[in-house]
Amino acid sequence: MAERAGVSRSVASRALNNAPHVSRAKREAVERAVRQLGYVPNPTARALATRQTGAAALVVSGEDPSIFADPFFAQVIVGASAALEEADLHLMLCLAASDRGRKRVAELLRSRGADGVMLMALREDDPLARTAEEAQMPVVFGGRPVGSTPRWYVDVDNVGGARAATEHLVSLGRTRVAAICGRLDTEAGRARYRGYRDAMLAAGLEPVPPRGGDFTEAGGAAAMAVLLAEQPDVDGVFAANDNMAAGALRTLREAGRRVPADVAVVGFDDLTVARIADPPLTTVRQPIEALGREMARMLVALVNGQDPSPLILPTRLVVRSSA
Repeated sequence: MAERAGVSRSVASRALNNAPHVSRAKREAVERAVRQLGYVPNPTARALATRQTGAAALVVSGEDPSIFADPFFAQVIVGASAALEEADLHLMLCLAASDRGRKRVAELLRSRGADGVMLMALREDDPLARTAEEAQMPVVFGGRPVGSTPRWYVDVDNVGGARAATEHLVSLGRTRVAAICGRLDTEAGRARYRGYRDAMLAAGLEPVPPRGGDFTEAGGAAAMAVLLAEQPDVDGVFAANDNMAAGALRTLREAGRRVPADVAVVGFDDLTVARIADPPLTTVRQPIEALGREMARMLVALVNGQDPSPLILPTRLVVRSSA
């Protein structure tokens, strides 16, 4: 192909990879030769030449291998995949669910086994946060890690969303409002409790100490049972995600409590479970698919040598029958 274009192999390589310092005439000659010969670049050879793999990794740090089946992460994957497809990058899914899994992800970060990484669901003191900071490749965080603010991240307004949810419960005349917070070793869990607490204090009400529910339906059901035992007069509940809110609804129904007449319930996420719950769940909508899409777009910008700014996505209250 270089011979057909009348240029050296190094010039042909630079032209094919859009490298600088190639004259317009030589670049056009290479493009003409490509068309005439029907040349298709070898992706492996291109990776060796450009040190790019043509792939981006979405890494989730968690203990449960089924986490990618969670509707939340499924929507993140849809958004990220669509944005990467536009940039001709393949999506790799990696789960750091064990010591071996974390070591493999750390090796990926150190060895530049991908053009960039999107890192999600980090808990407090997760060693992957330090590894990501030291990585010689672009890393975008989905949500901020506890106790640090990385240079590049996409997050949602967790505090504002939780505050709006609690203010809604207070506006309905509920004065004994409790919170089921999810994991407090995650920034999302802590931020949503802060939003609840801020709204309660602003209304002159006493916040209830956080009840953790680990973001699962079973965890929400168990936390609601504890709340009913400790505070039987509770008349409002903010659950930090829809899965836990669905669990709380189940416990309340089994205890003979009417929703919303006896206890009003608000969730967070606006997943499908919120719409099919009985009663349909008032919740805080966060743009989950947009979270994945904007993480991928930020990563593509970094791969292309740009320096994008961190991004906070808005939330909004969706009122249904539970509150």
